[in-house]
Amino acid sequence: MRKKLLLVLFAINCIFMEAQKHEFLDPPKFNDADLSKTKSVLDENAPAEILYRSIYFRVDASTGFLHKKYFYRVKIYNKVKAEDWLNLEVSLYQNGSDQETLNKIKAFTYNLENGTAASTKVEKNSKYKSKESKYITITKFAFPNVKDGSILEYEYEVVSPFLFAIPEILVETDTPSLYTEYILDSPVNISYNLNYTGSLAPKHREVVEKYLYGSQYRTYRFGYENIKGFKTEKFIKNDRNYRTKISAELNSTNFRELKLYSWSWEQIKDRLYENEEFGGELKKTKLAKENMPPGISEMKNDTDKANAILAYVQKNFTWNKDRGVYVEDGIKKLLETKLGNAAEINLFLVMLLREAGLKANPLLISTVDNGLINLNSPNVSNMNFVLAAVETKEGFTLFDGTSKQSSANELPPRDWNQYGILIAKEKVKQIEMTNAKPSFTYLTVNAKINEDGSVSGSYSDKDTGSYAMYNKEFYDDNAEKYKKQYKENFTIDFADINSKVHDNGDFESTMKFDSENMIDRVGKKMIINPMLFLNKNSNEFDQTEERKYTIDFISPFTRVKKIELQIPDGYAIEELPKNKKITTDDKEIAYSYVVEQKGNVLEITSTTTVASCDYPKEYYPAFRQIWGVASKSENQVISLIKK
Repeated sequence: MRKKLLLVLFAINCIFMEAQKHEFLDPPKFNDADLSKTKSVLDENAPAEILYRSIYFRVDASTGFLHKKYFYRVKIYNKVKAEDWLNLEVSLYQNGSDQETLNKIKAFTYNLENGTAASTKVEKNSKYKSKESKYITITKFAFPNVKDGSILEYEYEVVSPFLFAIPEILVETDTPSLYTEYILDSPVNISYNLNYTGSLAPKHREVVEKYLYGSQYRTYRFGYENIKGFKTEKFIKNDRNYRTKISAELNSTNFRELKLYSWSWEQIKDRLYENEEFGGELKKTKLAKENMPPGISEMKNDTDKANAILAYVQKNFTWNKDRGVYVEDGIKKLLETKLGNAAEINLFLVMLLREAGLKANPLLISTVDNGLINLNSPNVSNMNFVLAAVETKEGFTLFDGTSKQSSANELPPRDWNQYGILIAKEKVKQIEMTNAKPSFTYLTVNAKINEDGSVSGSYSDKDTGSYAMYNKEFYDDNAEKYKKQYKENFTIDFADINSKVHDNGDFESTMKFDSENMIDRVGKKMIINPMLFLNKNSNEFDQTEERKYTIDFISPFTRVKKIELQIPDGYAIEELPKNKKITTDDKEIAYSYVVEQKGNVLEITSTTTVASCDYPKEYYPAFRQIWGVASKSENQVISLIKK
């Protein structure tokens, strides 16, 4: 009897364990009750919430193709603030005759109508394609009939012949998620390395070998529940670096023989120099010899040679905005059209520097928006840009010919991303990249207070260094949007806005203004903030939670605000604002506010200096204190009284 009881208990326990086992790739049935939800249980202010998300990668053992399947069910609480979910974009990659295909698309918008769920299907006429580059085509979808309270549901599959890199997936997104799962299934003779970064641990996890789809497979399955939306922080280059995410790279295949794809940096270097679209181009030294700018051979100083060659490349060739470590049309075509991608321009720069007798080599980087290089998993697919590096006794000098404003060791902000990999023939080197050159911002106002109480004058916004390059790129991308920012940020109707690059690379915007809203009248007094529209209204270091991440400014900087304000005749200043200076003990951060009266002109100079490009999170209280002092100082007012 006791034995039977034990057997019964064992059977019940097994049934219970089976009932508790988590099932992947098993979307719950659509629940009409979800349409009645008015806010997220994870974040009541979230404009949208992921109800279910499944991202599934499978390598087909019979065809060798990679199948990428996506299933999303998303609740919309605030349509205006959830606009990123209202359109779907699917990128398809093509290289030569190999290309990805999109199929099995289903997409619906669900709404509650008369107490029941009603669906609206995404029709073919709402989809369109756009060719983004030589390699990328994007198919776009627009969801119809979306309202506050709608649920968007879609699934699609991309079939790909490219097995080398599995797309990186963000587990933590800006949108909270009730459930997210990641699955990678590959035959046991095709092995991947998984790169897992971030702080979240899956609630459900299965990493085993098992019989699937008629073959023996290795499966990685991770399920996450109740993920809050990722909260970013100000002064961060790319918060993607801090989010929980998963990517995978091909490690090896074993069909008739074992073939390894997980390389060392040295192996990557050898393969790059063997590649016709990288090393093959660098061998074409005749192109460099025939196109060497005049006068280089007569120069005795290597620094002068390097600077002259960079200037020649910047003047004669234009970047087409395409990134990558391989050439697309080749350097010969670059010489004909004067237009090329990053690899064509900067590999040609390397060739010219070498031809001039300098020790120059390509430096592979991942740009800021591409994320950090995974130094522990060498892979050229992590890189998306090439620079030129010249080695001297003092170290390395870096050049980027894609930017018209860059100079030696003064690179566009996109380039400064901690590390680069020097691809020298004799040896690979890992180079730490720190932007040590300060950028300067000069904000200058020349204004006068008119008898009628209006204020008119001119305003100049000039940047140097990395900040000049950043603003020039912003301007080039959308000049009207760039100009519009002044009116939006200062709520002043600026006129005659002109922007230009100076010969030294500085970028300056000038404009005029006339405002009737800067002065308050109290009896016979006129009250005005002498900083006009340049006062710091709030403390940008206002985070109440403890700082988690590095504080990053792209480059060291000094920002100078200078206002010359002419007081109308017959008026006197009742009391000048108080001067203020504050600095940290290590002199890393400093601020000063200085007011001086010269006749009927009031001069106000506000100077903020930050000595390094980034700081550990422990500096946050110091920044908060100094920015608070700046805000208090710059919001002092003066009273003008009739003499």
